[in-house]
Amino acid sequence: MEEKKVLLSVKDLKVKFRVRGRILTAIRGVSLDIYENESIAIVGESGSGKSVFTKTFAGMLDQNGFISDGSIIFNDPELADTTVPMKSADWNRVKSAQHKLDTYSKLELGAATYRKLLELESEKKARTDISEEQSKEIDDQIAELTFQKVEAMNLKQTIDPSKEKERVKEVAAEISAFEKQIKALEDRKKAIIKEHHEAAKNDTEYLKHYEQQKAELKAQYAKQCAGTVSPEALKRNEILAKEIYLSVGRYGLTRRLKMISKLLEAFKKAMELGVDLNDDVQRNAVFDTVTFRVQYLDETADRLHGTCILNLAKVNYSKDWNQIRGGKIATVFQDPMTSLNPIITIGKQITSVILKHQNCSEAEARARALILMKKVGIPNAEHRFDDYPFQYSGGMRQRIVIAIALSCQPKILICDEPTTALDVTIQAQILQLLKDLQKEFNYTIVFITHDLGVVANVADRVAVLYAGQIVELGKVDEVFYDPRHPYTWALLSSLPQLAQRNTKLYSISGTPPSLYNKIVGDPFAPRNPYCLKIDTLEDPPMFQVSETHFAKTWLLDPRAPKMEKPEIIQDIHGKLMRAFNI
Repeated sequence: MEEKKVLLSVKDLKVKFRVRGRILTAIRGVSLDIYENESIAIVGESGSGKSVFTKTFAGMLDQNGFISDGSIIFNDPELADTTVPMKSADWNRVKSAQHKLDTYSKLELGAATYRKLLELESEKKARTDISEEQSKEIDDQIAELTFQKVEAMNLKQTIDPSKEKERVKEVAAEISAFEKQIKALEDRKKAIIKEHHEAAKNDTEYLKHYEQQKAELKAQYAKQCAGTVSPEALKRNEILAKEIYLSVGRYGLTRRLKMISKLLEAFKKAMELGVDLNDDVQRNAVFDTVTFRVQYLDETADRLHGTCILNLAKVNYSKDWNQIRGGKIATVFQDPMTSLNPIITIGKQITSVILKHQNCSEAEARARALILMKKVGIPNAEHRFDDYPFQYSGGMRQRIVIAIALSCQPKILICDEPTTALDVTIQAQILQLLKDLQKEFNYTIVFITHDLGVVANVADRVAVLYAGQIVELGKVDEVFYDPRHPYTWALLSSLPQLAQRNTKLYSISGTPPSLYNKIVGDPFAPRNPYCLKIDTLEDPPMFQVSETHFAKTWLLDPRAPKMEKPEIIQDIHGKLMRAFNI
């Protein structure tokens, strides 16, 4: 297989949303490598997580959304290269940070004993308090009942008391019942805590043994921490202090000082626990609690120089996103009218993006904007430069949205169903335009769609999403002509071009699972006509079909019975050829 450079590497990504007091898990452990200059399509039904998945690349999640786990490593040498100008005050801050790290290093000498102290305290807490499992179980029940109570209260507001008195009474009784159940659970939790506390309080032998052990460990810990820090640790701390300053160098002074304090506190805790800070993975993890790490490379009298591993899952600073969003990762949305500002001219909307991300004058920005307008097929661009969006047709507006997205020559172009709102003939033109411009600008296309006909036209690879997971991944030919997951079979069977005359168009029965709840087994199992017993019990692993083709289904397990794909998608190539009279 030809070696390609991985541009974006997603590992075990989990994305959650806070919705009315509950947590909805929209993306559940997705891993995917996206390569330079490729076109990859993300397909699936509405609500499968396609748009949420790609919004994580550009920091565009809604305010109630957050990445709870996983990483998104963006391999861009230009963004990774970091230089921080240094004056005497800056060098003094580096020395101060190094001095504090040297002091904290004494804690590493007693880390093993400190961990024993924590274990001892944890054991006591388990005896005197409610267990984490019990607490979580009760809290989850309370959260569910609270949600149902709020839903009932909202329902009550919609009922007309003058016409539906009995219904009002019924809903009020439901609310009262929920309140009683919540109170009962809260009382139960308090009773369990009290019971554990009293039992431990009366166990004098255990308490005596606990205090004795604690005193011994504390004395041992104090003695160990009074030792001498090794020269290797001091040398490591010198580099670590410089990495801390490199990692916060892009912030303003006030924020920079706050971040240095947070990082020093994080490293103090890591040293206390005995984290191996010579291991890059563990050192990165400590940095990630505050900001992503910039690795030290070299220095001069007036600068520090390093390189960073850019984990988009950990980027929280708006100025960082300003460098990435638009300049490195751009998006073309499905509705061109809502993507453009109706009261600003087309030319102004393109030049404003160029001026923000590129160091050029207004005259240069205008010249570049006109070149882009011509490249995306806007006729008479000079005369249409000062037109407003309402003076353009839908297809022309989408061409302008593409021009804006490409104005800074991004590495990744996310196309979020960009042809959905367009006429069928215009769709083909826009798809061809995206492919032609890709050859010139060398960007990677991430194409979100539920239209498999579009996939066949634009994609090199296809990732099929269902219930926030990738269930099949492969080259476009593999997924179209040799699909292995029952969900992919169902999607392909739904193609209108495959329907025979006087037959009913195939549709997938049932609905996707609720992402509020923990899903047991294969999430597609309730809708899967080929469902096996194990599908209802265990989530299938990702099986490898070929070097480039993977599918997440128990049907690929060697022990599974052999299943033939549906007749409607057998010889799909020939059927599509006949459907289009090719």
